[in-house]
Amino acid sequence: MYWNLLSKIKNGYLARKEKIIIPFSRLNFDILKILKEKGYVNNVEKKIINKKNFLEIKLSYSNNKPAMSDFKLISTPSRHIYKTYKELKPVKQGYGLGVVSTSKGVMSSVDAFKNKVGGEYLFEVW
Repeated sequence: MYWNLLSKIKNGYLARKEKIIIPFSRLNFDILKILKEKGYVNNVEKKIINKKNFLEIKLSYSNNKPAMSDFKLISTPSRHIYKTYKELKPVKQGYGLGVVSTSKGVMSSVDAFKNKVGGEYLFEVW
């Protein structure tokens, strides 16, 4: 799930890895597309290794600093937090990114606000 994805990305940045490999899931792939679009990861590719699907994530650095410094989980498996589009606020005064799972798919909190859709508020990243 996405909390494992985020911790693996953060640990990859802390270990100064160039790329990491995680098992494929549709939710992880959709989240990684958003993170790639916003510049938190460099590239995402679906790979098949021994007849199993994996995601290869190339991490992004600028001036030897990781693009992502930390994350905060909002919804967990035992506690789901739902927000309307009016309740979506900027993360870290606009320097962070919130991710929302809506009826129109997974999208950033800024895009969800523009499209006027709410949903399950998954996590924040900065």
